[in-house]
Amino acid sequence: MAAPWPFSMWGIDVIGPINPKASNGHLFILVAIDYFTKWMEAIILASVTANTVARFLKRDIIARYGVPKTIITDNAKTLNNRIIDELCERFKIHHRNSTPYHPQMNGAVEAANKNIKRIIEKMTVTYKDWHEMLPFALLAYRTFICTSTGTTPYSLVYGMEAVLPIEVEIPSMRILAESELEEAEWAK
Repeated sequence: MAAPWPFSMWGIDVIGPINPKASNGHLFILVAIDYFTKWMEAIILASVTANTVARFLKRDIIARYGVPKTIITDNAKTLNNRIIDELCERFKIHHRNSTPYHPQMNGAVEAANKNIKRIIEKMTVTYKDWHEMLPFALLAYRTFICTSTGTTPYSLVYGMEAVLPIEVEIPSMRILAESELEEAEWAK
């Protein structure tokens, strides 16, 4: 499924319950992926309710990226209910559901879920600290080249590549060139 412009179509899904429970009591990751840029947003939750999903949509999607034209979810009750219907009606968002027999309709978010789980698994020291790795897993996902776009979600959103933590520890050519430029300007 293709989106006509950035942030116009989001796929939303829930990962979990994750076992073992995080040390802070969280069991779930609420994930949203933009179908155009493949940009991912995610939050950790102890429980998934209609109110937490609505808050996520308002705070993490609408307030940051504007009102989407369409959201796509599976048929979970936490993603399909009166509160979500009212939110979609208020903001004129078209809410589409993937069918149980055709989950590929929300394939981008399903693929993103697999990738974010894999990234978190590789980053965790103890399984109970997975919640602390989510921001770094999101950075890894956003800075990895997507085969469908041929570039990173980060560069599609910001028009440049991110400076990665490893580039600070082991300076890349880009970082070295930037520091040389700053030193030359400082000397003037």
